[in-house]
Amino acid sequence: MYKQTVVIGIAPVKRGFLSMEEANRQKEKFMKVISIIKPNAVKIVTVDDLCENGIMWELSKVPSVIQRFRDTNIDALFIPFCDFGEEQVAAEIARAFQVPTLIWGARDERPNTLESRGRDTQCGMFAATKVLKRYGVKYSYIFNCETESKQFRDGYENFIRVAAVIKALKGLRVAKIGERPAPFLSVMTNDANLMKHFGITIVPLSPFKITETAKYIMKEEQADFLDYYMDLTMRIDCSLMKDEDVKKAAALKMAVKQHMEDNNCTAGAFECWSAFPGLLGICPCVALGELADEGLPLSCETDVNGAISMAILRACNLYEASEFLADLTIRHPENNNAELLWHCGPFPYSLKATDSKATLIDAQEQFELKQGNLTVCRFDDMDGMYHLFVGEGKTTQGPKTSGTYVWMEVDNWKCWEEKLMFGPYIHHLGVTYGNYLPVLREVARYLGLEFDNAHEQGVHSLS
Repeated sequence: MYKQTVVIGIAPVKRGFLSMEEANRQKEKFMKVISIIKPNAVKIVTVDDLCENGIMWELSKVPSVIQRFRDTNIDALFIPFCDFGEEQVAAEIARAFQVPTLIWGARDERPNTLESRGRDTQCGMFAATKVLKRYGVKYSYIFNCETESKQFRDGYENFIRVAAVIKALKGLRVAKIGERPAPFLSVMTNDANLMKHFGITIVPLSPFKITETAKYIMKEEQADFLDYYMDLTMRIDCSLMKDEDVKKAAALKMAVKQHMEDNNCTAGAFECWSAFPGLLGICPCVALGELADEGLPLSCETDVNGAISMAILRACNLYEASEFLADLTIRHPENNNAELLWHCGPFPYSLKATDSKATLIDAQEQFELKQGNLTVCRFDDMDGMYHLFVGEGKTTQGPKTSGTYVWMEVDNWKCWEEKLMFGPYIHHLGVTYGNYLPVLREVARYLGLEFDNAHEQGVHSLS
């Protein structure tokens, strides 16, 4: 399973003349909280051995802290304020890195008195963030709240997810397997602009060469191929297909994975129905769902922006669940706020509803997805400008249909439909289970994308 770990540098700051004892008490509290949040997805880098109690206040220690973070290749930076902090120290560390940066400090328990001075944490953060903006640092912020609060836990976890998406797109290599279907002008992209703006490289891969590899895999019948074929046929009813065609689908999945890994690609856009039936005799949609379950999502119909949408969602959910690319097809016949998320058979098997039987017909899966909360997104462009459409919904019951599908209910489908019709979007949306709109809103801000919130009214239709 492909996944990445986020490396976060932690640089707590305090005011030089304020209590070290109190600052350290604050540090121990928040470190206890963050150390148990997504530990399998995060590596924390501290400065405990570089300054007293691992808390920064001396400008002279800044170079060593910067070097520590450079040596450990941090993907993100967290600067917690233990009190008023030192704005110059915080700004010098943050300006040295072009990574997502998080600012937060715990809510003060009491105001100052004649007998003692408090921490003035919020006051210090107001001052420091102006300096960060002056230095051109783009930063995130968690609302001033208690360390043990849900607000802090959720905010820190959301920041992890933001950092994961930024890391995933930086240097992303997308396999472009074939060309777009001739009628599909809507999936055209500008490879040069993707590289210029985001560092995303589009890597052309030949459907013919992949097919030749698949034929070789079938001919050799090595143990890994036979094991996978057996696993596939045990999970999915393949009785309506010829055995040879099932083997073609299994071999093609393995061939695509091999070519992607050989070219260091972790997402892909796949020319499906317009290429492989002629090359291999089947339309191998099942390969896309199977690869998504191995952390290598592929979009249908050579939709490069769809592949990037799925790569965003894969990192957003920290590689813990598969994502899929769905067609927006028809409105629910009875529920005015529900829409069918469908495609002919490429959805991940891991997302199948337990009571839905999985069948393979012409190498296309047939099953319904499980129930749950959904986040959808579409990365897309128009005239050199990049946009991110994001909305949240939940699954609902609806009529059965062919292919792989699930019905989604939203707050106001009319608003959604108008947004999609007037935005630079198409009928393909990336989808994952969970609620990640705040994360993707922040991702859009870091990447300079025009954020389109599906729940906010845009241009109205005529009725």
